[in-house]
Amino acid sequence: MSNDNTLDINIDELDRDAFTSLFDSYLDDSSVREGSVVKGTVLEIEGDWVTVDVGYKAEGVIPKAEFIDPEGNLTIAVGDVVDVFLDAMDEAEGQLSLSKRKADQMKAWEDISDAFEAGETVKGVITARVKGGLSVDIGVKAFLPGSQVDLRPVKNLEKLLGAEMEFRIIKFNKRRGNIVLSRRVLLEEERQVKRAETLKDLQVGAIMTGVVKNITDYGAFIDLGGIDGLLHITDMTWGRINHPSEMVEVGQAMEVKILKFDPDSQRVSLGYKQIRPDPWDEVDIKYPVGAIVRGKVVSMPDYGVFIELEDGIEGLVHISEMTWNKRVKHPSKLVKIGDIVEAKVLGVDVENKRISLGMRQLEPNPWDIVEQKYPIGSIVRGKVRNITDFGVFVGIEEGIDGLIHISDLSWSQRVKHPSEVFQKGDEVEARVKNIDRDNERFSLSLKAMSDDPWLSVQSRYFLGQVVKGKVVSRTDFGVFVEIEDGVEGLVHMSELVSGDEDWNEKYADGTAVMVEIRRIDQHDRKISLSEKGAEERSDQDGSIQEYVARQGESTARLGDVLGDLSRKLGG
Repeated sequence: MSNDNTLDINIDELDRDAFTSLFDSYLDDSSVREGSVVKGTVLEIEGDWVTVDVGYKAEGVIPKAEFIDPEGNLTIAVGDVVDVFLDAMDEAEGQLSLSKRKADQMKAWEDISDAFEAGETVKGVITARVKGGLSVDIGVKAFLPGSQVDLRPVKNLEKLLGAEMEFRIIKFNKRRGNIVLSRRVLLEEERQVKRAETLKDLQVGAIMTGVVKNITDYGAFIDLGGIDGLLHITDMTWGRINHPSEMVEVGQAMEVKILKFDPDSQRVSLGYKQIRPDPWDEVDIKYPVGAIVRGKVVSMPDYGVFIELEDGIEGLVHISEMTWNKRVKHPSKLVKIGDIVEAKVLGVDVENKRISLGMRQLEPNPWDIVEQKYPIGSIVRGKVRNITDFGVFVGIEEGIDGLIHISDLSWSQRVKHPSEVFQKGDEVEARVKNIDRDNERFSLSLKAMSDDPWLSVQSRYFLGQVVKGKVVSRTDFGVFVEIEDGVEGLVHMSELVSGDEDWNEKYADGTAVMVEIRRIDQHDRKISLSEKGAEERSDQDGSIQEYVARQGESTARLGDVLGDLSRKLGG
């Protein structure tokens, strides 16, 4: 072989094997050039350096660190053939500058280029979070945009750090060192394949296995294999849940039933509870009317509480059926969410899936014995609980209130509103007037605590008698005058002394007047009075004061006579 790298031999003098060996040696020697990848043999490993023979007149050394794997292991041994990058040759000094790392990078770029041209996938490890996406090591540094990570946006990209995945190269520029990857492309291709397979088995009524992909307030999206279906919250359970996350979690595998499927839009409605028996099928057998049941308070609207008897079975206790005490205005006064309560089944409507329950039915009805405890005419004591325009309600015991109507407050006092007489919390004694057990009404009377003055009015007054009274009210036709507590009479306009004067001012409330009794109607509680008549009698018989005094004496004597007569008759 001459110095000009040409073959200087007689080919006829060499056998085939010798020729091949000589030719390979020539090729190897001729390929050793700067900036290229060459093969070399490990001659020695000493200290931090590895000596490599690349078939040139001098060996080269490479840092031992370039042959250490991520786990810290040495990947070569003496005699191994390795690819190295010839960085520079110094023929004068007889030295070579070699690099195993650069050789790997060049080979990686070649492999990546081939994979890009062929549309093949590459494996890589996600190494860092960068602006707009992730950095991936595929032998060289590559960029994975956030939009290409998955089929749906990934909120927390940091959780993918260190993960090894397969990618498709969607942009490649070796000169600029720019590589853009996509994982989403592979997932979409995989999804299309799965979708085609899933569509073969997808039909209404079929039961399929899917994976929870996403959870919303109204349900969960289930991946059936390339096709997502919605499992609405109302189709998750026969019972009650507030949020789908109470039953399912992302990544959970579950069986579902196909309820609806639209091939055009490929929308799928799923059911989970439909693959389990409907508990309402036997509810009338398990919960007959009259049965005592036990359950948990799960909901509390203003009108009552819902009691969960079992998964999917709830009954309503209306507020009117919670207690015999009608003063309770909201269920929260009696129970709270989560309480375990007992109730009685009042009604079952299987068709509309409703159960009516009652709690008060488990306690004695105080109205059943109210007539025995408080007979008519007896006196009861209680506190004023409520005041209305028509009377006051008095609490007798828990669940029992008595009403004193405004007309039963007083024999004598004209009460325009009960608040003039009572305030909430006042202690009251009253007489039982009437009890309506069916309608749960308890009537009391305050004025009945004293005798009705009208029962004996004719024994105290007679026609022509002049008495003193006070004005209590005025009307267009006359003035009402009270002659004693509870007894009033009317002085007609024509019987007033004032005539056409301003009588409205003259007869102000509380004004004292002398009047003559003209007529007494005890049955209708009416007395006709005359101011003129009283004045005429005073003119005839002296002063009106003297006349009244004489009447008093006469009345007293009449009383004595009647008393004597009564004793004689009694004897």
